[in-house]
Amino acid sequence: MNLILVHPEDLHGDGVCRLRGRRFDHIRDVHRAELGTRLRVGLVHGGIGTGVVFEISESEVTLQVTFTQEPPPPLPLTLILGLPRPRMLKRTLQSVAAMGVKRLILLNGYRVDKSYWQTPVLTEQGLAEHLQLGLEQAVDTVLPEVLLRKRFKPFVEDELPDIAKGTRGLVAHPYNAGDLPQAEATPTTLAIGPEGGFIPYEVEKLSQAGLVP
Repeated sequence: MNLILVHPEDLHGDGVCRLRGRRFDHIRDVHRAELGTRLRVGLVHGGIGTGVVFEISESEVTLQVTFTQEPPPPLPLTLILGLPRPRMLKRTLQSVAAMGVKRLILLNGYRVDKSYWQTPVLTEQGLAEHLQLGLEQAVDTVLPEVLLRKRFKPFVEDELPDIAKGTRGLVAHPYNAGDLPQAEATPTTLAIGPEGGFIPYEVEKLSQAGLVP
Protein backbone atom coordinates (compact mmCIF):
# COMPACT_ATOMS: atom_id res chain seq x y z
CA MET A 1 0.00 0.00 0.00
CA ASN A 2 1.85 3.09 -1.29
CA LEU A 3 -1.06 5.41 -0.48
CA ILE A 4 -3.57 5.43 2.37
CA LEU A 5 -6.91 6.10 0.67
CA VAL A 6 -9.46 7.92 2.78
CA HIS A 7 -13.13 8.56 2.07
CA PRO A 8 -15.11 11.71 2.80
CA GLU A 9 -16.92 9.87 5.60
CA ASP A 10 -13.54 9.25 7.31
CA LEU A 11 -13.08 13.01 7.76
CA HIS A 12 -14.42 14.71 10.87
CA GLY A 13 -13.67 18.39 10.32
CA ASP A 14 -10.49 20.48 10.59
CA GLY A 15 -8.52 17.83 8.69
CA VAL A 16 -9.08 15.10 11.28
CA CYS A 17 -9.29 11.60 9.82
CA ARG A 18 -10.06 8.41 11.77
CA LEU A 19 -9.34 4.98 10.31
CA ARG A 20 -10.15 1.45 11.43
CA GLY A 21 -10.05 -2.02 9.86
CA ARG A 22 -7.70 -2.90 7.01
CA ARG A 23 -6.15 0.55 6.69
CA PHE A 24 -5.54 0.78 10.44
CA ASP A 25 -3.96 -2.68 10.44
CA HIS A 26 -1.64 -1.66 7.60
CA ILE A 27 -0.62 1.59 9.28
CA ARG A 28 0.10 -0.22 12.55
CA ASP A 29 1.69 -3.44 11.27
CA VAL A 30 3.44 -2.39 8.05
CA HIS A 31 4.27 1.27 8.63
CA ARG A 32 4.71 0.61 12.37
CA ALA A 33 3.31 4.08 12.91
CA GLU A 34 3.61 5.96 16.16
CA LEU A 35 2.77 9.50 17.22
CA GLY A 36 4.17 11.94 14.69
CA THR A 37 4.59 9.43 11.86
CA ARG A 38 3.93 11.02 8.46
CA LEU A 39 2.05 8.98 5.88
CA ARG A 40 1.13 9.59 2.26
CA VAL A 41 -2.67 9.86 2.03
CA GLY A 42 -5.19 10.52 -0.71
CA LEU A 43 -8.86 11.46 -0.71
CA VAL A 44 -11.01 9.30 -3.00
CA HIS A 45 -11.75 11.42 -6.11
CA GLY A 46 -9.67 14.18 -4.53
CA GLY A 47 -6.13 15.27 -3.82
CA ILE A 48 -3.00 13.61 -2.47
CA GLY A 49 -1.10 14.80 0.59
CA THR A 50 0.15 13.93 4.05
CA GLY A 51 -1.37 12.44 7.17
CA VAL A 52 0.35 12.87 10.53
CA VAL A 53 -0.52 10.40 13.30
CA PHE A 54 -1.60 12.18 16.48
CA GLU A 55 -3.64 9.44 18.18
CA ILE A 56 -3.41 5.66 17.97
CA SER A 57 -5.22 2.99 19.97
CA GLU A 58 -5.73 -0.77 19.74
CA SER A 59 -8.33 -0.39 17.01
CA GLU A 60 -8.15 3.12 15.53
CA VAL A 61 -5.67 5.69 14.26
CA THR A 62 -6.34 9.41 14.02
CA LEU A 63 -4.50 11.50 11.43
CA GLN A 64 -4.22 15.20 10.72
CA VAL A 65 -4.46 15.30 6.93
CA THR A 66 -3.73 17.89 4.27
CA PHE A 67 -4.19 17.39 0.51
CA THR A 68 -1.86 19.49 -1.62
CA GLN A 69 -1.36 17.59 -4.91
CA GLU A 70 -3.58 16.63 -7.81
CA PRO A 71 -3.92 12.93 -8.69
CA PRO A 72 -1.97 11.73 -11.75
CA PRO A 73 -3.53 12.32 -15.18
CA PRO A 74 -5.77 9.53 -16.46
CA LEU A 75 -4.73 7.16 -19.20
CA PRO A 76 -6.63 8.28 -22.35
CA LEU A 77 -8.21 4.86 -22.75
CA THR A 78 -11.63 3.27 -22.70
CA LEU A 79 -11.03 -0.43 -22.06
CA ILE A 80 -13.64 -2.97 -23.16
CA LEU A 81 -12.91 -6.32 -21.59
CA GLY A 82 -14.56 -9.68 -22.08
CA LEU A 83 -15.55 -10.65 -18.55
CA PRO A 84 -12.88 -12.99 -17.08
CA ARG A 85 -13.39 -15.65 -14.43
CA PRO A 86 -13.84 -14.17 -10.94
CA ARG A 87 -10.36 -15.01 -9.66
CA MET A 88 -8.74 -13.30 -12.65
CA LEU A 89 -11.25 -10.45 -12.49
CA LYS A 90 -9.98 -9.45 -9.05
CA ARG A 91 -6.40 -9.13 -10.31
CA THR A 92 -7.52 -7.43 -13.50
CA LEU A 93 -9.48 -4.74 -11.67
CA GLN A 94 -6.43 -3.95 -9.55
CA SER A 95 -4.16 -3.77 -12.60
CA VAL A 96 -6.60 -1.62 -14.58
CA ALA A 97 -6.87 0.89 -11.74
CA ALA A 98 -3.09 0.93 -11.22
CA MET A 99 -2.48 1.68 -14.91
CA GLY A 100 -4.68 4.77 -14.81
CA VAL A 101 -7.62 3.50 -16.85
CA LYS A 102 -10.69 5.52 -15.86
CA ARG A 103 -13.37 3.83 -17.96
CA LEU A 104 -13.79 0.06 -18.00
CA ILE A 105 -16.61 -1.78 -19.76
CA LEU A 106 -17.03 -5.45 -18.83
CA LEU A 107 -18.66 -7.22 -21.76
CA ASN A 108 -20.39 -10.52 -22.32
CA GLY A 109 -19.40 -12.76 -25.19
CA TYR A 110 -19.72 -16.23 -26.62
CA ARG A 111 -16.79 -17.52 -24.56
CA VAL A 112 -17.84 -15.82 -21.30
CA ASP A 113 -19.34 -18.36 -18.89
CA LYS A 114 -22.75 -17.14 -17.74
CA SER A 115 -21.92 -18.01 -14.16
CA TYR A 116 -19.21 -15.32 -14.12
CA TRP A 117 -21.90 -12.64 -13.98
CA GLN A 118 -23.06 -13.96 -10.59
CA THR A 119 -19.80 -13.26 -8.77
CA PRO A 120 -20.01 -10.87 -5.80
CA VAL A 121 -16.93 -9.14 -7.22
CA LEU A 122 -19.32 -7.37 -9.60
CA THR A 123 -21.30 -5.75 -6.79
CA GLU A 124 -20.63 -2.08 -6.10
CA GLN A 125 -18.75 -3.03 -2.94
CA GLY A 126 -16.75 -5.78 -4.63
CA LEU A 127 -15.66 -3.58 -7.52
CA ALA A 128 -14.68 -0.72 -5.21
CA GLU A 129 -12.61 -3.02 -2.99
CA HIS A 130 -10.37 -4.28 -5.78
CA LEU A 131 -10.16 -0.99 -7.66
CA GLN A 132 -9.01 0.72 -4.47
CA LEU A 133 -6.22 -1.84 -4.05
CA GLY A 134 -4.93 -0.79 -7.47
CA LEU A 135 -5.16 2.90 -6.65
CA GLU A 136 -3.26 2.36 -3.41
CA GLN A 137 -0.36 0.79 -5.29
CA ALA A 138 -0.32 3.43 -8.03
CA VAL A 139 -0.71 6.45 -5.70
CA ASP A 140 -3.90 7.56 -7.41
CA THR A 141 -7.26 8.61 -6.00
CA VAL A 142 -9.71 8.54 -8.91
CA LEU A 143 -11.77 5.34 -9.11
CA PRO A 144 -12.47 4.08 -12.62
CA GLU A 145 -16.02 4.07 -13.91
CA VAL A 146 -17.09 0.45 -14.49
CA LEU A 147 -19.98 -0.41 -16.81
CA LEU A 148 -21.48 -3.90 -17.09
CA ARG A 149 -22.82 -4.95 -20.49
CA LYS A 150 -24.39 -8.41 -20.51
CA ARG A 151 -25.63 -8.27 -24.13
CA PHE A 152 -22.90 -8.17 -26.75
CA LYS A 153 -24.78 -7.26 -29.91
CA PRO A 154 -26.90 -4.36 -28.55
CA PHE A 155 -23.82 -2.84 -26.94
CA VAL A 156 -21.65 -3.12 -30.05
CA GLU A 157 -24.35 -1.86 -32.39
CA ASP A 158 -25.99 0.85 -30.27
CA GLU A 159 -23.29 2.16 -27.91
CA LEU A 160 -19.84 1.32 -29.19
CA PRO A 161 -19.84 3.48 -32.36
CA ASP A 162 -20.39 6.62 -30.26
CA ILE A 163 -17.80 5.49 -27.68
CA ALA A 164 -15.18 4.84 -30.36
CA LYS A 165 -15.95 7.97 -32.40
CA GLY A 166 -12.96 10.30 -32.51
CA THR A 167 -10.66 7.75 -30.86
CA ARG A 168 -8.14 5.21 -32.11
CA GLY A 169 -10.24 2.03 -32.11
CA LEU A 170 -8.42 -1.27 -31.57
CA VAL A 171 -9.43 -4.85 -30.90
CA ALA A 172 -6.72 -7.18 -29.60
CA HIS A 173 -7.03 -10.20 -31.88
CA PRO A 174 -4.16 -12.27 -33.30
CA TYR A 175 -5.72 -13.44 -36.59
CA ASN A 176 -6.01 -11.47 -39.85
CA ALA A 177 -4.77 -8.47 -37.90
CA GLY A 178 -2.65 -5.44 -38.68
CA ASP A 179 0.62 -4.58 -36.99
CA LEU A 180 0.54 -3.38 -33.42
CA PRO A 181 0.48 0.44 -33.57
CA GLN A 182 3.07 2.59 -31.85
CA ALA A 183 2.27 3.76 -28.34
CA GLU A 184 1.09 7.36 -28.27
CA ALA A 185 -0.97 9.63 -26.05
CA THR A 186 -4.03 9.38 -28.30
CA PRO A 187 -7.56 8.78 -27.01
CA THR A 188 -8.04 5.08 -27.62
CA THR A 189 -10.85 2.55 -27.39
CA LEU A 190 -9.41 -0.94 -26.89
CA ALA A 191 -11.36 -4.21 -26.79
CA ILE A 192 -9.75 -7.33 -25.31
CA GLY A 193 -11.59 -10.63 -25.46
CA PRO A 194 -12.33 -13.11 -22.67
CA GLU A 195 -10.25 -16.22 -22.07
CA GLY A 196 -10.15 -17.91 -25.47
CA GLY A 197 -10.64 -14.61 -27.27
CA PHE A 198 -13.43 -13.19 -29.38
CA ILE A 199 -15.07 -15.45 -31.95
CA PRO A 200 -14.95 -14.33 -35.64
CA TYR A 201 -18.52 -12.97 -35.52
CA GLU A 202 -17.64 -10.77 -32.56
CA VAL A 203 -14.47 -9.46 -34.23
CA GLU A 204 -16.53 -8.60 -37.32
CA LYS A 205 -19.09 -6.69 -35.25
CA LEU A 206 -16.35 -4.83 -33.36
CA SER A 207 -14.72 -3.93 -36.68
CA GLN A 208 -18.01 -2.58 -38.00
CA ALA A 209 -18.16 -0.33 -34.93
CA GLY A 210 -14.75 1.15 -35.76
CA LEU A 211 -12.25 -1.06 -33.94
CA VAL A 212 -9.37 -2.40 -36.05
CA PRO A 213 -7.93 -5.86 -35.29
